[in-house]
Amino acid sequence: MRITEAARRLGMSPRMLRYREALGLLPPVRSRGAHRRFGPEELAAVAQGVELERRFDISPAELSFALRVLSEPAVAQAVRDLGLRIGRLQAPRRALDFEKEKALRLLQGRR
Repeated sequence: MRITEAARRLGMSPRMLRYREALGLLPPVRSRGAHRRFGPEELAAVAQGVELERRFDISPAELSFALRVLSEPAVAQAVRDLGLRIGRLQAPRRALDFEKEKALRLLQGRR
């Protein structure tokens, strides 16, 4: 189906559907040079994205960035570094740190 019919079925405007496509929130187009055709898979993907946006109170742009973080290791690392710096994330504990803390607790218990 064409974009106007897909938008109607999804309860949004064709402009919003094009915006979601520009953000990368639709499966890639299978054929080159043709207008996008919407089938059950595309409609389901858009509906799933809208559900996530509603459930987590985020915008389509925020969802698009979350997908970028999940798919690009350099972006994920930069976001992780920021999270550590501002205190939203804790640094992962390494096995050696755990063993060191365990040994210190044992030593303190013997005093």
